[in-house]
Amino acid sequence: NKDDQYSKQKLTADLEALRSFYMNQGYLEFSIDSTQVSISPDKRDVYINVNITEGEKYNISKTKLAGDMLLPEEDLRKLINIQDGDVFNRQKVTDASKNINDKLGEEGYAFANVNAVPEINKLEHTVAFTFFVDPGRKVYVRRINVQGNTRTRDAVVRREMRQLESAWYAGDKIKRSKERIQRLNFFDSVELETPSVPGINDQVDMTVTVAEKATGSVQFGAGLSSSDGVVLGFNVNQPNFLGTGNRVALQVNTSSYNTVYSLSYTDPYFTPDGISRGFDVYRRDVDTSRRNSSTLNVGTYNSQSYGVGMRFGMPMSEMDFLSAGVTLDMTSVDLSADSPIQYLRFCENSSGCSSNSIVLNAGWTFDSRDNILFPRRGVLQRLSGDVSLPGLDLQYYKMSYQHSWFKDMGKDFTLMLNGEAGYAKSYGGKNYPFFKNFYAGGVNSVRGFLNSSLGPRDVNPVSGSDFAIGGTKRLVGNIELFMPVPFVSQSNQFRLSAFIDGGGVFGENDSINSDYLRFSTGVGVTWVSPFGPLKLVLAKPLKEKENDDTQTLQFQFGQQF
Repeated sequence: NKDDQYSKQKLTADLEALRSFYMNQGYLEFSIDSTQVSISPDKRDVYINVNITEGEKYNISKTKLAGDMLLPEEDLRKLINIQDGDVFNRQKVTDASKNINDKLGEEGYAFANVNAVPEINKLEHTVAFTFFVDPGRKVYVRRINVQGNTRTRDAVVRREMRQLESAWYAGDKIKRSKERIQRLNFFDSVELETPSVPGINDQVDMTVTVAEKATGSVQFGAGLSSSDGVVLGFNVNQPNFLGTGNRVALQVNTSSYNTVYSLSYTDPYFTPDGISRGFDVYRRDVDTSRRNSSTLNVGTYNSQSYGVGMRFGMPMSEMDFLSAGVTLDMTSVDLSADSPIQYLRFCENSSGCSSNSIVLNAGWTFDSRDNILFPRRGVLQRLSGDVSLPGLDLQYYKMSYQHSWFKDMGKDFTLMLNGEAGYAKSYGGKNYPFFKNFYAGGVNSVRGFLNSSLGPRDVNPVSGSDFAIGGTKRLVGNIELFMPVPFVSQSNQFRLSAFIDGGGVFGENDSINSDYLRFSTGVGVTWVSPFGPLKLVLAKPLKEKENDDTQTLQFQFGQQF
């Protein structure tokens, strides 16, 4: 085991960790007196002896501020998370100095210096700290340079910058600029440096160094069900098309009876102010006659849906984003005498029907996550709604809300709580279109159950078996603890999780009750491999009924180019 092999560098790091531990427990006078390293006679083992002196435990007697503070003292005191009488903690003292330094950096003082000077009372075992503030000169950023981007255009990086050229240095804007560039997910690494301009003491340049990575992906998903056979998914996604930052995506999802095709294009900076514009084209075919006769549990029907849409997005702040769009949808349905009652009710006859609609959609997103792929902290909220214009074949509205909360638990552990709710209804005396139903189940909602298999079920009048038909109300909840994979050091490539999922779908005339709710638990692992992302889930349903379609093993994998 390489972790057991002696290394002088590792020993030095361990000794510093030992010193930090004692210093954070109040042992101000802790010292390492000596360290002896010896080798066994057979030269196979190494013995390490460390002699230490703990000293007495100290408490904080008082904290003071001194120097040229520039900002109101009461504002700076709020940044010192130390109370009189607290046990001495070196980390809290260091954090207080850094907080004051960062605050001054937000005001343009890039070279501010804050020193915590102790006054030790050895008789009473107390220590007082005076934070001396030296702001230095206020500086501004002369020039921003971008390097390392071999495919991505400079403008794609620069438009994410919140620190501008010829503006006062602002530490918070520089930090936010780095976060925004990282969230593009175009680069393996993003580094920002602010070297002084030679010969000038009130100017700095900013150097943004990025390392390109493959952004295009071809992603596949697969599952196996006794009723649906092999379920396949195919997704071609290029979020940085030709280095412009524009997104192009092609998606194909197919099972033995259901096929969806979609093509979308998004320009995130249609205007220099950050207003985005996108276009979508899709087609969905459902043909239950293609299913194997030995597993045919659905009444025969055939539908084709075509749609085209245009959407816009507008940032309201660094975290808030509004969107709006319009979609033209055309759907035709062919039915037979043994088609599901919900479909017969929609068409009001047994042969089929066609429907056209113009749907307006709007949404709001709040996203404070620190990372898109592996977030450690932050909140994601999404609220969206669709409403069809009156006077056409379809008259309905549909609303969805999602709230995800991420909490850094330390040591690469992250807790995630997620909740989703949806509601839909028709108006004007029209029947609700069954092909707009909510669904749940699968690797992205309630794991351990087949995709879209939860909720109300209908009965095939020929075979007598039942099947899921979706509904107009949807609830999903997830509790997940993300953790590092044991014995794997690349925490930015591997992540293990343990989860509990719950949720259900309810019909138009159903109240929200426990009949349709299902729960599951399990573990999952995500690996961002050189060949693309791989997600593997092992789940066990906690509450299932006889006719539920369950899946113990679910996975997704991809290929990057």
